[in-house]
Amino acid sequence: MIDVVVFFFVLGVVARLVKSDLRLPEALYETLSIYLLLAIGLKGGIELSSQPLAALAPQVAATVALGFAIPFALFPLLRALRLSGVDSASLAAHYGSVSVVTFAVATATLARNGIPYEPHAALWVAVMEAPALVAGILLARWAQRAADGGSASGGRWGALAHDVLFGKSVLLLLGGLAIGAIAGAEGTAPIRAVFIDPFKGVLALFLLELGLVAGARLGEVRRFGLAVLAVGIGVPPLLAVAGALVGVALGLSTGGVAILATLAASASYIAAPTAMRIAVPEANAGLSITAALGITFPFNLVVGIPLYIALAQALTR
Repeated sequence: MIDVVVFFFVLGVVARLVKSDLRLPEALYETLSIYLLLAIGLKGGIELSSQPLAALAPQVAATVALGFAIPFALFPLLRALRLSGVDSASLAAHYGSVSVVTFAVATATLARNGIPYEPHAALWVAVMEAPALVAGILLARWAQRAADGGSASGGRWGALAHDVLFGKSVLLLLGGLAIGAIAGAEGTAPIRAVFIDPFKGVLALFLLELGLVAGARLGEVRRFGLAVLAVGIGVPPLLAVAGALVGVALGLSTGGVAILATLAASASYIAAPTAMRIAVPEANAGLSITAALGITFPFNLVVGIPLYIALAQALTR
């Protein structure tokens, strides 16, 4: 059975396809995104407060390495699909980075199915978001230098580093993690009714808005051709296998392996577009957001997450 929050996403897609006048106010969308990032960080931090930090070092190192390696693995494949060097680098960065909302749906699905997972999994989300963006920029710079005979400029690295490390998504996730880890379960008890208990209902509203956005992007698939469709549907399962194998090597639980597979298979449509717009303005932003949000996000919600959970169960049986 598909998790109930996914049906809200489907409702948004249908509303857009039938040209309904359904809209969520822009201010509400911004508020919901801030809430989800803080709530995910807080939940992870609360559990992190009871964990020995030294034991988490291998997981942090492995997830950072995974996020950094994915763009380098995808870049030759994307070039083989006849995408330009900068477009390949930007798209690879989107798929190396992660989707917080996909993570939230995966954890909700695991909880509904009674499959336990590492309570500090939100930490993996926080540390996986930035490395892929750095890797994508390095690839874009390399492609530009190759195309221009080594004369491409270095770009605004300072502004980029600030945007990646102190942008909204990373700052809220890490801030929530820090607050939850410092305050612990007892210290955060007064705000539990705001940030913990209503989480799934807020997630459903956010998915309704994303359904409206994704539905508007479906028409662009035809414009970009079969290449973007092949990337959006074909790449996530391959990356999920890589993520699952890393999870098994780390000795994670079945739920933890499923989450790491889901994170590897997800694609960023919040942090990555912002970073790539600053660092690689030559790249086609429409191509990346169409693949990440218009194709991969709904694929993961409807097909991918159940598939990745089944993969984790098979590997950890």
